[in-house]
Amino acid sequence: MKPFLTLALLVVITLTGCDQNNSTDTTLSYSQTPSKTAITVYRFAVHPLHNPQKLIETYQPMINELNQHLDGARIELEASRDYQVYEDKIDRREPAFLLPNPWQTLVAMEKGYRVIVMAGNPNDFKGIFIVRKDGNIHTPQDLVGKIVAYPSPTALAAAIMPQYFLYQAGLNINKDIQNNYVGSQESSIMNVYLGSATAGATWPPPWRAFKKDNPQAAAQLEVIWQTEPLLNNSVMVRDDVPPTLAEQVRKYLLNLHQRNQGQQILAGMETEQFYAADNARYDLVRDYVKRFEQDVRLVRQP
Repeated sequence: MKPFLTLALLVVITLTGCDQNNSTDTTLSYSQTPSKTAITVYRFAVHPLHNPQKLIETYQPMINELNQHLDGARIELEASRDYQVYEDKIDRREPAFLLPNPWQTLVAMEKGYRVIVMAGNPNDFKGIFIVRKDGNIHTPQDLVGKIVAYPSPTALAAAIMPQYFLYQAGLNINKDIQNNYVGSQESSIMNVYLGSATAGATWPPPWRAFKKDNPQAAAQLEVIWQTEPLLNNSVMVRDDVPPTLAEQVRKYLLNLHQRNQGQQILAGMETEQFYAADNARYDLVRDYVKRFEQDVRLVRQP
């Protein structure tokens, strides 16, 4: 077996979470009531855009620089091994700051979080379908009876929007195809490369990162369809975080693209810039999800 394929097999096994006991899930301790001389530490939890190691490598530079702009507080980055673990943290109101997908944004609002910025250009938030170039897939109907991989049933751009695309193309996604939820964006792509799925759904930033990190594998794959864009991920703050700190974080993120170092950080995150936004901006997502649940399936599986 070729070394690259052996490595790829190891990667996809890790990403699909076959061994849950060894899955990485960073849990950081922090204090709500520190001593007078202590600096309060707040957790910033990013949803599983990447596997935990890749996510830390991608977002840690931003957190490092952000901490240089804070007074009396420090923020620590937190990754989660999969969407379910991340959403459980939201339900328990554990992280002080979140970077959730738009559907998770709606859930977090109900838990006492509010939007302070949008994390990226809304035109970049769309679902894409990855297939092998030699897979003989040309139309959505060619997927009937085949396996389609997604990171999670709650991944908006990488599951909900692609499934709505297939529904609008005439497929019954609950009967015509087999939907496999494989844990991460990279795993969705790798399942296609390894032949475990005929198509894989993801969205542009993980696909761009995959092409950079795995050019030989990416050369055998292609984007065959894409959905219309919606709204991008948000950054949210919990309602008991000091307003002065929340405002410091908001201003830092909004101004990040205006500095050379900030542009380098954003490039590593595959993000153009952060945009002003609030809760009301995500009403568009609420309406979209309502239509999806009426036509296709419930977002949270029973």
